[in-house]
Amino acid sequence: MAKLNVNGKPLDVKVDDDTPLLWVLREQLGMTGTKYGCGVAQCGACSVHLNGEVQRSCAIPVGSLQATNKIVTIEGLSRDGSHPVQKAWATVDVPQCGYCQSGQIMAAAALLKKTPKPTDTDIDAAMTNICRCGTYQRIRAAVHLAAKGGGKSGASTAQKKA
Repeated sequence: MAKLNVNGKPLDVKVDDDTPLLWVLREQLGMTGTKYGCGVAQCGACSVHLNGEVQRSCAIPVGSLQATNKIVTIEGLSRDGSHPVQKAWATVDVPQCGYCQSGQIMAAAALLKKTPKPTDTDIDAAMTNICRCGTYQRIRAAVHLAAKGGGKSGASTAQKKA
């Protein structure tokens, strides 16, 4: 039995200690926003916050966690997409296929918590998640916009111009 704190809720989950946190989140808890990408902590699609630090959940066995560890998933970042990073992502139209975006958003949110006004170099160093579609310039632009407190709810700027 694993005792976890996910998105502010204490939970008991019956799983083997060596089960990766990613699969507990997706399969036992139904939190499918955290994605499986590579399974070897390279791509970042499975990124979550663990005690405020961005971590790759596919490489964290639940047996290594304590009930006092605070896990935040993309579902826990905000209930309605109102987090500044989420709003900036929509404004800049960051996603192309969108698969990696929950992990990208979690990495960006962790970066902005530590470095509220990041430089391009800060962003490049912190955003190590892989995007097969190559939206890195839009990711960087969205991080800068979120840092400025920008981003709009609803339709993106590009959609409004269309």
